[in-house]
Amino acid sequence: MKQRPLTTNRISIYNIRRKPFRAACLIIVVAILAFALFGGAILTGSLKNGMNSMQQRLGADLMVVPAGHESDMKGILLGGEPAYFYFSGAVARQVAQVGGVAQATPQFYLSSLSADCCDEAVQLIGFDPGTDFVIQPWIARAYGGAAGDGQLLAGSGIIIRDDGTLKFFNQTYRVAAQLERTSTGLDNSVFMSMDIIKALAAAAHNAGMNFLSDEAPEDAVSAVLVKIDKGYDADAVAAGIRSGVPGVEVIVSQSMISGISGNLGSLVGYINTISAVLWILAVVVLAAVFPFTMNERKKEFAIYRAMGATRKRLIGIVLNEALLASAAGGVLGTAIAAFVVFPFSAYIGSRLNLPYLQPGTGGILGTLALSLLLSFAVGPITSLYAAVKISRAETYMTMREGE
Repeated sequence: MKQRPLTTNRISIYNIRRKPFRAACLIIVVAILAFALFGGAILTGSLKNGMNSMQQRLGADLMVVPAGHESDMKGILLGGEPAYFYFSGAVARQVAQVGGVAQATPQFYLSSLSADCCDEAVQLIGFDPGTDFVIQPWIARAYGGAAGDGQLLAGSGIIIRDDGTLKFFNQTYRVAAQLERTSTGLDNSVFMSMDIIKALAAAAHNAGMNFLSDEAPEDAVSAVLVKIDKGYDADAVAAGIRSGVPGVEVIVSQSMISGISGNLGSLVGYINTISAVLWILAVVVLAAVFPFTMNERKKEFAIYRAMGATRKRLIGIVLNEALLASAAGGVLGTAIAAFVVFPFSAYIGSRLNLPYLQPGTGGILGTLALSLLLSFAVGPITSLYAAVKISRAETYMTMREGE
């Protein structure tokens, strides 16, 4: 039978197989590191993407809502929690007259039900096409046009019927398009013109579903979104609205985003700290393990030297063993991180209560490549000193040790 030459790679693989427990320990250490690097990078990247997406989708500097409903408005925007609240449409006209207000547009909110009358319980958002500056630009970018008469636009999280329709309060409408994912509550919302949503509200009211109380005015709206003039301070304009328009609360978008950014920054800091600590621990553990294992293998390497192996060859064997163990650990750790992070992305986002939007394919592949590179490198880097040291040992003296 033809004999194959004992290459550095074959010797390294044989040594790993001969000591599986030692190799498994090294693989596990690197796998933990790779898990933290890849999983942490995907988490932080997704949170930052979600934050950027939310900033782009808000579109308004101020949001004026009825007093006592600030948390409901934030629930709609951040969590897609269905809600409805109303004040007089005259409020929109009053807000538009406040100094510093460049544009003001009303919105109308309605909640569907988990009942036979509706396909599912979601947030319904009506906007005024004549004054809207928030929803339509987003729809134009994502859809490339406007919805036709009597048509709806669905967020990415909405389940549409096979025939391309949705039913709410026993009224069926065709869906013009399903919009791209934003990682905000708008993904679980359905958008329509003010005429359609008022007709739905009337249908719900006539069916005994009292979404509009008896005290609600006929021209009711739920919120007024405001874009301020250049040169005006958002907080100052908000104060002007509060003093000039009774019975309202004003949400300053930038303040809300700043609060979320603060929570996001703290979480990202924790994740980065944990990744850095695990990296340092992996380096320390491996740097301690390799000299110990090399000391146990002194006679083994002395035999290699007696058989004619050069010092360079010995260093290559040690580094190759470390590289193989690191590669196995890196692949194992990133694979486990992928199985944890990707299938449960929606759950992770909901548990963190922060906007969560995973990077695209290019971003994921780039993160994967960097994580594997760092994982693969940690073994050879930490074993280099031990490899050089063992290669310089005197063969004769090493063989005589213990006699």
